[in-house]
Amino acid sequence: MSQRPSDQAIQVKPLAGHIGAEIHGADISKPLPDESVAAIRAALLKWKVVFFRNQPLGHAEQIAFAARFGEVTYAHPHEDEPFDEHPEILAIDSRRYDKRYGRRFSYENRWHTDVTAAVNPPAASILRAHILPPYGGDTTWTNLVAAYEGLSAPVRALVDGLRAEHRFGLRFAPQDQDSPYLRKVRENPLISVHPVVRVHPETGERALFVSPGFTSHIVGLSPRESSAILDLLFEQISRPSYTVRFRWEPGSVAFWDNRATAHLGPQDLGHLDVERVLYRVTLTGDIPVGVDGVRSEIVAGEPFGTRPPSKLKVARKDAPRPQAGAAEGARAAG
Repeated sequence: MSQRPSDQAIQVKPLAGHIGAEIHGADISKPLPDESVAAIRAALLKWKVVFFRNQPLGHAEQIAFAARFGEVTYAHPHEDEPFDEHPEILAIDSRRYDKRYGRRFSYENRWHTDVTAAVNPPAASILRAHILPPYGGDTTWTNLVAAYEGLSAPVRALVDGLRAEHRFGLRFAPQDQDSPYLRKVRENPLISVHPVVRVHPETGERALFVSPGFTSHIVGLSPRESSAILDLLFEQISRPSYTVRFRWEPGSVAFWDNRATAHLGPQDLGHLDVERVLYRVTLTGDIPVGVDGVRSEIVAGEPFGTRPPSKLKVARKDAPRPQAGAAEGARAAG
């Protein structure tokens, strides 16, 4: 009779000084005992992003693993062609991007925290590799708690009381203004105002909560003041000392605390003729709370949860839809 994994079997191996650890001794393709779930959660809260190697996950197993840590959301507020059997899965698929949006390898190519345009951004994200280029394609994460703590006391006091707007579709070139992606964003706008510093609901830590990908401006400041402060904070969160860079391998899984991290997709693939396919699920998040106790507010759209937004035009069941495929939907995908 085989032994089930226990918290004693799980080993946590830190990868960088401020963020990131590999977890060994857990087969997350199978049901985990409560002790193992608690040990993984503790490592996640401490190291902000944790990595697993050699995991034989398919879509169903990835969703089941995520569900041990919270409520699994719909794929994405703008995903209008979800997988029939697994609408929770978001495909980070260079092949789909080529057909729909032009050549790209990530949904957002700048530093960002996932779906902060929503009033309740995901609490966590879980990403697994399926098809990888032979080299390149790394992802980098940064610790937003360490970045906040690295600011001087007067700057921390300043940003503690600020709020900023987050939205999709920022900073596109003029020639891209009529792109399919931006048309979709305009049809289903999602805009929220968040504290620039949020208090983590589980650890009580303070974290910077801004990112170049989604933060448009600081509320109440002049454009010049807002740009100056955001530029300082964007530089702070991207300092190498607060980051960890992960080299994907077949069977790799990354699990990050979306309330305390930002991440950067691959920056080195645009000139290469390669494919890169990963699959992401997210967990329903709480509404961020600032140092002053004020909660985030919706400007446009609705909270992000298990169902697609009411304005999203999801493809009909009888229309052509992306299929997971035998290899992608089966265990041992990647």
